[in-house]
Amino acid sequence: MKPKPTMTTTIEMLPVSVFESNQAVGQAAAADAAIFLQETLQARGQASIILATGNSQLTFLEALRAMPGLDWSKVTVFHMDEYLGIDPNHPASFPRFLQVHFLNHLQAPVRAFFPVPGQNPDPEQACAEYEALLRSHPADLCALGIGENGHLAFNDPPYANFQDPVWMKVVKLDDASRRQQVGEGHFPDIQSVPTHALTLTIPALLAARKVLAIVPEGRKAQAVKRSLNGPISEDCPASILRQTAHAHLYLDSESAAQTFPEA
Repeated sequence: MKPKPTMTTTIEMLPVSVFESNQAVGQAAAADAAIFLQETLQARGQASIILATGNSQLTFLEALRAMPGLDWSKVTVFHMDEYLGIDPNHPASFPRFLQVHFLNHLQAPVRAFFPVPGQNPDPEQACAEYEALLRSHPADLCALGIGENGHLAFNDPPYANFQDPVWMKVVKLDDASRRQQVGEGHFPDIQSVPTHALTLTIPALLAARKVLAIVPEGRKAQAVKRSLNGPISEDCPASILRQTAHAHLYLDSESAAQTFPEA
């Protein structure tokens, strides 16, 4: 049964739901994603989704992979970003993360999985090719998170562009993003974290017909507050969600604590 939120509101154009726990956030977002995907499959016979990676997405991915009645053989899966030059077998590789925590658990293989090619010796060509793939399979659903510095995918505050002319690009990673990866346990120290990555841009992420922003955990509370209460600015990329009517923000009590202490 889908968990009930402890609070709902709308900030400008953005619906926000607060749930009691991380687990409830994942279950609620997965239930909404499954309904939307089921409707898409019934209407069009296939669907395309973009998934985020990272520890904050685990409860959502675990719940989504267990949703009954979804024919994953008709679903094409993209993801958002990958470190430049990382070994695809490295524990921090994002395609590997999706394989381990999502794809390997499905009862049937997905229609197609397109991993971001972080090992391509020509990163600019890799970006252009991935953009072409995504444009040829327009995303129905994008499930994303918000970084501790307010980023969407690896669109960090120094480099985010709400009007980016491309859908994928090479970026230098902000130190806050690199520290987050260490804090999540993916690397032993900041010197081990790659300095550059390939990322879908903000226009690419928000081009999906439906966007679920899944943001549990207390370490995200400050970013949530800035996203919802601060100026809409590339200094806090996630603030653009307030102008995205087809998005929905899912918080738990910890990530909502600084913005909705009563929830």
